[in-house]
Amino acid sequence: MLIWPVAVFVGVATGYAVLGFRYLIYEFESLAYGADHLTIHSHAATLDWWHLILVPVIGGLIVGQIVTRLSPSGRARGIDEVIEAAALKGGLVGKRQGVASALAALVTLSTGGSSGREGPAVHIGAVIASWVSRRLKAPPITARDILGCAAAAAVSASFNAPIAGALFALEVVLRHYALHSFGPIVVASVVSAVVSRVYLGDFAQFTLPAHTVAFYWEMPAFALLGVVCGLVGVAFIKTLFFAERVADRVQAATRLPDALRPAFAGLLLGLIATQFPHIIGVGYETTEDALLAEIGFLLAVVLTAVKVCAASVTYAGRMGGGVFSPSIMIGALTGAAFGDLATGLFPMVSGSVGLYAFAGMGAVAGAVLGAPISSTLIVFELTGDYQAAIAVMIAVSVSCGVARNFVDRSFFLTQLERRGLHLSDGPQGYLSSTMRAKHLMRHRGAENCAPDSGCWELVAQGAVLRPDDTLERALPMFEQLNGAYLPVVAGGGKENGDLLGALYHVDALRAYNRRLEEELREEHA
Repeated sequence: MLIWPVAVFVGVATGYAVLGFRYLIYEFESLAYGADHLTIHSHAATLDWWHLILVPVIGGLIVGQIVTRLSPSGRARGIDEVIEAAALKGGLVGKRQGVASALAALVTLSTGGSSGREGPAVHIGAVIASWVSRRLKAPPITARDILGCAAAAAVSASFNAPIAGALFALEVVLRHYALHSFGPIVVASVVSAVVSRVYLGDFAQFTLPAHTVAFYWEMPAFALLGVVCGLVGVAFIKTLFFAERVADRVQAATRLPDALRPAFAGLLLGLIATQFPHIIGVGYETTEDALLAEIGFLLAVVLTAVKVCAASVTYAGRMGGGVFSPSIMIGALTGAAFGDLATGLFPMVSGSVGLYAFAGMGAVAGAVLGAPISSTLIVFELTGDYQAAIAVMIAVSVSCGVARNFVDRSFFLTQLERRGLHLSDGPQGYLSSTMRAKHLMRHRGAENCAPDSGCWELVAQGAVLRPDDTLERALPMFEQLNGAYLPVVAGGGKENGDLLGALYHVDALRAYNRRLEEELREEHA
């Protein structure tokens, strides 16, 4: 029962931390541009060109110092690390990495970076949850539940979306719906929403104009919108990674120091902002304009492409921030462009452009996050409009179905896949990479260990494991060799002192099955 008061504490603490993070962004953004976050784009259009360039360059210089001096990985991290912690690290994230990522995102979002605040918010919550878990000496299953509470609270406080926050934690971070997790996570999400509403009020982030849906005729149009948004989401994800590869090559060719990489990205963002100030920050002002059908077809298409490029520059520059808010803006613009065509071609059977923008928000976000349920609910809670539920659900489900054919389920899981962590395959895919030969082998000289002569024969054939090799490497070798054991050798020589022992196939399978059973027991508890 200790998890319930812990859930309340984590919800309150995360709510206040995210609230403080949000207020600091507002204050620094106002200081940098002289306008609040609601009118930042229209106000930035009146500023001098040098102002729009100088602010993100200065921000990039500060971020460069933060990530190179404070971040162990040399870059800002986000939800990908939280998912990794839930799956592989017993629900714990590093405090230093979390603080560095939050500071980098704070500066990025305050000085013209084109990203979102939900990733850093979830990371902040994860740091709080890890601190609590370490203080309580919580076992991994409990630590993961506490981590889920923090993730739900962070999303809830960021978007005033307690329902979506709870489901986001289950669908994206923990990736299961076990009953022992559901209750505490809901409590933390609701408590965090209360904290947010006490200070920010209880109102929707966006408002939609009056709309109607000619359901029987328009459903195919929303399904087609889902296809378009799925492809846009895939293009967005692939552009992010492409930009990172290009930036790596440019940095290697120019020998640009790591500390200056964010500043170079800031320079590019400033140049883009001189022509399109819409890319500054999270982009809610432009998103609102798309929902109100105040952006025409051509401008919507152009801004979609520009926002994809700006968010990719921010990501490739290692500046920090999340991808959900850019996905929301890109989706709203995509939906507005699609709706402008649909209502123009079929005015007698089409609803409003704003409704298509509304559905597009959820569809692109769902494709990028790989989370159709929580993406749909976040869009609902951002607008407070539940009348268009069917249209949004159709667009989101189709877009997610399209996107998963091109990426590893989501942007975050694709990030982890690129680092060699196969979390998109489920526990059966990644557990083998966490189990090392040195922990499972039978030690040399033991009665039940293989004889030295047999081990050295296998070494001569190249069938050998190193102590830190995992079952991800060992199991395919067993299948290929069709033998009972593999020698474990330290170093590169064949001297007797290098032979540590042998890993038996039956021991590897027994340990793997035991871990898989533990995972399934937790998910279905």
